[in-house]
Amino acid sequence: MQDQDLSMTMTVDASPDAVFAAINDVASWWSGKVDGSTDLVGAEFTYRYGDVHHSVQRITELVPGERVAWHVTEANLPATEPADEWAGTNIVFELTQVEAGTELRFTHVGLSPSCDCYDRCTSGWNALIGRNLRARIDSGVAQPDVFASMA
Repeated sequence: MQDQDLSMTMTVDASPDAVFAAINDVASWWSGKVDGSTDLVGAEFTYRYGDVHHSVQRITELVPGERVAWHVTEANLPATEPADEWAGTNIVFELTQVEAGTELRFTHVGLSPSCDCYDRCTSGWNALIGRNLRARIDSGVAQPDVFASMA
């Protein structure tokens, strides 16, 4: 069910276009190694974090100032059963202009409480979206590895 998908919402003091640009500069906020184009519909990029996470995302939607969506085509999270639990899920960013700036709604569609990695992934996404992406939007500067500070 859509309402069970991992989701979070935050408001940032920036325009929807600035938030859109920050999201698409994936390597500046998603701690780890990002290879490939992250700002072209149909392009694929690979994300790796040591031996903990490897996934491939295909960009399925880019609506400037409104929406970014990725489809996870491959995944290997060795601590998760099954390790390819993310494969077939979708990562969606929806932007809405509000008086205080931009409301950013992040949803990992297909990642629900029944998934093995739900708790770990919730913690990870909270750090990446709530801390790193927010700081990237606020500062305009690439962020350090948020997971190193959590160890």
